[in-house]
Amino acid sequence: MLALYVIASPSVAERISSDDFLPFDEDQAKIGQLLFYDRVLSGNMNISCGTCHHHSMHGGDGLSLGIGEGGVGLGPERTAGTGDDRIKKRVPRSAPTLWNLGHKDVRILFHDGRLSISDIYGNGFNSPAEEWLPQGLENIIAAQAVLPLTAQFEMAGNPKENEVAGAIHDRIDAAWPIIAKRVRVIPEYGDMFVEAFDHIDAAEEVTIVEVANALGAFIGREWQSYDSPYDAWLDGTPLPAAAERGRALFFGKAGCVDCHSGPLFSDQEFHALGLPAFGPGRTRRFDPMPRDVGRMGETDSLEDAYRFRTPSLRNVALTAPYGHNGAYPTLGGMLRHHRDPIAARAEWTQDMAKLPQAEWLQAIDFVIQSDTREMARQLAKLDLTGIDVTDAELDDLEAFLHALTGETAEARPLGRPDTVPSGLPVD
Repeated sequence: MLALYVIASPSVAERISSDDFLPFDEDQAKIGQLLFYDRVLSGNMNISCGTCHHHSMHGGDGLSLGIGEGGVGLGPERTAGTGDDRIKKRVPRSAPTLWNLGHKDVRILFHDGRLSISDIYGNGFNSPAEEWLPQGLENIIAAQAVLPLTAQFEMAGNPKENEVAGAIHDRIDAAWPIIAKRVRVIPEYGDMFVEAFDHIDAAEEVTIVEVANALGAFIGREWQSYDSPYDAWLDGTPLPAAAERGRALFFGKAGCVDCHSGPLFSDQEFHALGLPAFGPGRTRRFDPMPRDVGRMGETDSLEDAYRFRTPSLRNVALTAPYGHNGAYPTLGGMLRHHRDPIAARAEWTQDMAKLPQAEWLQAIDFVIQSDTREMARQLAKLDLTGIDVTDAELDDLEAFLHALTGETAEARPLGRPDTVPSGLPVD
């Protein structure tokens, strides 16, 4: 007789402790803190990593689609710029969260997973830079940190505007030496690198590798969070009644844990949720349509069409809006989409997207929705079939998600610096 065995979903998520994180040097993290908010890393020296991943917004920017190079201001108040400096394109996806990227389980990053731990190119990572990614990057956060510096609409700037953007058009790795030199010739940075890195004896030896490793050390140390009410529940402290009911639903009939599993509440896999489509899309050279095919853009496999990486849910209540394109401004809206994605998509309205006004981009912002064939393809590719829960149960699930917020999430170890060694303004 054939015996069938069913593996049940876990009833709890795994505990996290400081031992679960990669080691990060404190002195290197202090350099990374300054670099994270220093506009010297950008092509036109007008935007920093912190502009789109700001402490005041818990490592995000509060926008559906980011306003990168050329924008003015911060967060939901950021504008698209004016005159020749105005943005040419919105950033195609929502700024991803930074929480717990230093956890040892993290093996793949970006909404489409285009950066992963791999030795396919002999440098430790499979990335858009392929074999041109430099040797010596200590972890996946450091590898991630160098990529926005080369992105035209994020930090590099437009062709002919600056030497960084110009170098990128020769080859991606041509820009990094320019950026590293900008940093190391600033005496305060040079002295700090010599002090913090054992193999650096003089400022002239600093390369993009040390810059990236410092940024990785900062991000990995700064955004650790594992002291939520849920973590206290694991130690025996009861959750509030609504959150406890939500916990039972999450690990029970709602089946949320099927994708949001493990210590970070993410399976680090890719799923098609059928979120409302808008924005410039993540176009490809042979596919200029303003659509985003998700994971397929990295793998070129039809099986991966419209699939995006499962986000971690730790501190999720702090990181609105939600979805790879920030389609939903509230947790409740995102939960209702999970309950019935087709109905929620039909009810979605354009004003739900947090897009700073840019009249010259309005013709593009929602044009993809008029392509009936593309809309049909997206609806036909759904991994999310809905969940059978009531309105009251959705409220309980939302209460549980709030119970994943760290008690000290607002109190980061280093925070935002008041000034940076370049002397440039700090957002």
